Amino acid sequence: MSGPMSPRHDLGPRPHLGYTQSPIDRVAERRLDAAWLGARKSDARTRCYVIGGEMIVLKKGDGIHDPAFTPDEARALAPNTETVFLGLLDGAARFGAGIAPSDAEALKARDDLFVIDLRSIAVQGLVAPDHLPPLAEAKAMLHWHARHRFCSNCGIKTEMAEAGWKRACPACKVEHFPRTDPVVIMLTVHGDRGLLGRSGRFAATMWSCLAGFVEPGEAMEDAVRRETQEEAGIKCGRVKYLYSQPWPFPMSLMNGCLAEALNDNIKMDATELVDCRWFTKDECAAMLMRKHPDGLTCPPPVAIAHHIIRTWVESDGDLF
Repeated sequence: MSGPMSPRHDLGPRPHLGYTQSPIDRVAERRLDAAWLGARKSDARTRCYVIGGEMIVLKKGDGIHDPAFTPDEARALAPNTETVFLGLLDGAARFGAGIAPSDAEALKARDDLFVIDLRSIAVQGLVAPDHLPPLAEAKAMLHWHARHRFCSNCGIKTEMAEAGWKRACPACKVEHFPRTDPVVIMLTVHGDRGLLGRSGRFAATMWSCLAGFVEPGEAMEDAVRRETQEEAGIKCGRVKYLYSQPWPFPMSLMNGCLAEALNDNIKMDATELVDCRWFTKDECAAMLMRKHPDGLTCPPPVAIAHHIIRTWVESDGDLF
């Protein structure tokens, strides 16, 4: 998500939302074409993203690094790579190549490579922005394969199929497909104030939107209301969906929303949060710009919480 200059000129141009607007054409129909896929693995234009657990392997550059390796380069980095077909970029194939986390760790010793986690890559802008969505796709898919080696129905070791988009059990014939975990992340508003909280894992100055997983049999709007009441004791009425973001830590889909608060008396769940309070729009604008007088901040532009907060700060009139 990116756009024109903000109506609040002090905030500057709207930044891009990380891991979105993928340039990849997934061409799902090609996942069944073994001959075509085999030819792509020897095509000079094909590129691979090499991932070992949480770590991404990059070709070291001058500030901006290159995450795209040829198939031969990827195979030379570590033995027993596992590949997932991501799609096409300008007609050229893109694959995710999984290596053992220990092999990724060993590659840190090489002078020509830079090995670092995806979150740091995104926050620090270490690769060209167009690489972030396919890196997220590759990381999520390879994470799923690493943790679903055996059939949940009979316990037999499964086999990769359909270019990595399925695992099949050779014994009971059950097919297993990757899943995305839906998460709601919301800014609850009461008049001219918005509700932000702090998790114990946050940096000391960081405040963000409340969030939680959507439970089975639950609508997204109901999850917004439930999570806000559970974590902050705030009842919500109307809910407005804004936009979503794939979040490959490990494989979630963040659904960004605004929620209407029906009360403002916070009763915080101390097992979920270490603090929770209301902020004015001016306070949140200062946090977005890293100019809050108390040094308070909100998440960086790569995160959907930044964009939700900014949407509210820029809003004028009825949000719902």
